[in-house]
Amino acid sequence: MACRLLLERRARTTTATLGRFSRIIVAMLVLGLVAPGLAGCGGESPWHETDVTGSLPALDFTMTRASDGKTVTADDFAGKVVLLYFGYTFCPDICPLTLANVSRVLRNLGDKAKDVRVLFVTVDPDRDTLPVLKKYTESFGPEVVGLRGNADQIAALAKRYRVAYSVTPEKDGKPYTVTHSSAIYVFDQTGKVRLLITSMASPTPDVDGATADLGTLIDQGGSPSFWQRLWQMV
Repeated sequence: MACRLLLERRARTTTATLGRFSRIIVAMLVLGLVAPGLAGCGGESPWHETDVTGSLPALDFTMTRASDGKTVTADDFAGKVVLLYFGYTFCPDICPLTLANVSRVLRNLGDKAKDVRVLFVTVDPDRDTLPVLKKYTESFGPEVVGLRGNADQIAALAKRYRVAYSVTPEKDGKPYTVTHSSAIYVFDQTGKVRLLITSMASPTPDVDGATADLGTLIDQGGSPSFWQRLWQMV
């Protein structure tokens, strides 16, 4: 009897192992068949911008929206593809260039642009009052939202996404100086970080690539891609 139970237990274990092994083999075969086609279409990654999925925490913040003075959180933008960018309205070059290029991407998206929100977080709240921030962001389109917080809120959000910035007020004859990172973080409709866009601060931005990537995220609706579902099965 003991021998029979042992044999049955081994049989169940073997069956489970074979089942998992079979799923792995199927996934490998599918990837093996499709991967060459993907390589022939321009490389392994389906994205033009940098894929940072899973490398940073989900979108989370509490700030004041410049357009209406309302306190908002990440939940207020659920269901939208969100672009998060840190800057300031007195920026002489990088910020206006970046937002102008992002506006080009939004125009290229056409009707899909309604599913995108660009969150412009000022790192210079002392000078960027709500009226100033509202007027500035509205000039780049209705999808661009100005956000203002206190020093602690801004520092916490910047730290969450590893964004570097500094503000040095005018003192002893030295000018008021602000520095900040120029990258844009992209989150899907569920608030998960997906992409990092770095070319918008360049005179030669990849507008077409960014447009294609945002269009793909909008179409996905925050649901896992085919490849993600495949590997979850394994």
